[in-house]
Amino acid sequence: MTDVLRRGRASLALSFFAQGVAFALLVTRIPAIQDRYGVSDALLPAFLAAVPVLAGVGSVTTERLVKRIPPSRVLRWSQPVVLLALLGVGAGDRMVELGVALAAFGLAVGALDASMNMLGVSLQRSYGRSIMLSFHAAYSLGGIVGASLAWVGAHWDLALVVSYLPVVVVLLPAALVGSRWYVDGGGVGDPAVASEASAEGGPVVFKMLLPLCLVMTFAYIGDSTVSNWSAKYLQDVLGSSEQLATVPYNVYMVTTLLGRAIGDFGVRRFGAVVVVRGGALVAAAGFAVVAGASGAWFGMLGFTLVGVGLCVLVPQTFAAAGRLFPGASDTAVARLNVFNYVGFLIGSPLVGALGDAWNYRGAMLVPMVLVLVTLVYARSFAAQPDRYGDGHERPRTADVG
Repeated sequence: MTDVLRRGRASLALSFFAQGVAFALLVTRIPAIQDRYGVSDALLPAFLAAVPVLAGVGSVTTERLVKRIPPSRVLRWSQPVVLLALLGVGAGDRMVELGVALAAFGLAVGALDASMNMLGVSLQRSYGRSIMLSFHAAYSLGGIVGASLAWVGAHWDLALVVSYLPVVVVLLPAALVGSRWYVDGGGVGDPAVASEASAEGGPVVFKMLLPLCLVMTFAYIGDSTVSNWSAKYLQDVLGSSEQLATVPYNVYMVTTLLGRAIGDFGVRRFGAVVVVRGGALVAAAGFAVVAGASGAWFGMLGFTLVGVGLCVLVPQTFAAAGRLFPGASDTAVARLNVFNYVGFLIGSPLVGALGDAWNYRGAMLVPMVLVLVTLVYARSFAAQPDRYGDGHERPRTADVG
């Protein structure tokens, strides 16, 4: 049984890593994609907004699919579609081809994100302790690798298809092979675990899930603020060089990786509520430093703090949904995942509009306030009934390392 769990955990981590690589390769090469297809600045936002909208559709569809087929099967076939759609973005010539490729990418990403986190929540339940942050650490590592590969492609002026093809050739078969060891539901065929989850669970009541949906939205508003506005803020507001302005996002990704790599230990030692409160406070402090920064280096310090704080919120929100609805965690995760894309859609336009209408220093206070609202909902992360991370692990926890 323990070998099954270990293999399931490793294969799912590989899936998170592959998704991080693919998504980073797409978003960091947007200027090259725009040039290749001749997408105007006026039309570009429509293309970019379509991806998270369709991803939300994919997540909702996955909620229905997993009532008939296991999440592992959804993940097994959605990941190849994401990778092939990425290759399609790089290989096409006409705008209609770009639209089809991005539509396939968006729908598959929604199914992929939802099913990955479903399996992560169910594996954490089988382990009986916090491991969710480790999966998202693998995603962050993939994002760093993908962004680095994108930099190489841009530096050497490689065609998009030349940049994407080797990645797809490596990751596609690796993901398909790894999918053999995905672990569903109660995890390892333990009927006692499955019946326990069924007995404790019930229908997903949106009123109970709403606090977690808000936290997810606010976290992604903060994340999209960093990814979309950190470079512009350093260069235009704090007067940094163009080269220096690229540093904050890279540092943000590294601190996200490090925070998630050690975050599970914090949850096990102090509990999810303490970790989420601490993360919210650190992230809010980071945005405050950014808003009041007197120079570029203080701005980078602020964005670094934001990364340290925000990195724990999303994984713990998924984990909390699994604990809140232990017998219907797949449904809860799929619905919660939609608010990932809501935050992504709101965050960048909100900060941009406030920056233009007011000023960008003031705009940085908005994600700060929203992240602080997480403190109001911190009790929703209390480890019940599974009580991961506070010294009350489930009695049938397997020792799987």
